[in-house]
Amino acid sequence: MTTLRLTSKRQATFPKETCEALGLKPGDVIELDSRDEGGTKIWFLRPRPSLERGWVGCLGPKAKEVKDHSMEAIRKSISAGRTNKA
Repeated sequence: MTTLRLTSKRQATFPKETCEALGLKPGDVIELDSRDEGGTKIWFLRPRPSLERGWVGCLGPKAKEVKDHSMEAIRKSISAGRTNKA
């Protein structure tokens, strides 16, 4: 059993072995869930995939398509977007 101490900011430091066993790295998101088992609340801790990493770099190909960054080109793009909406 591992015992953790909370700081005044409700932060805890997990032992290295626990982080390695869960596959946790700095910046990862941890999901904490509970379930009632025969009148006793049991807590579950599991890593949750970070949503932030999925979109990083996804606009790179689009950025290469756009060549003109002038205000006139931006206004035309906005205007075209408004006329295409239903």
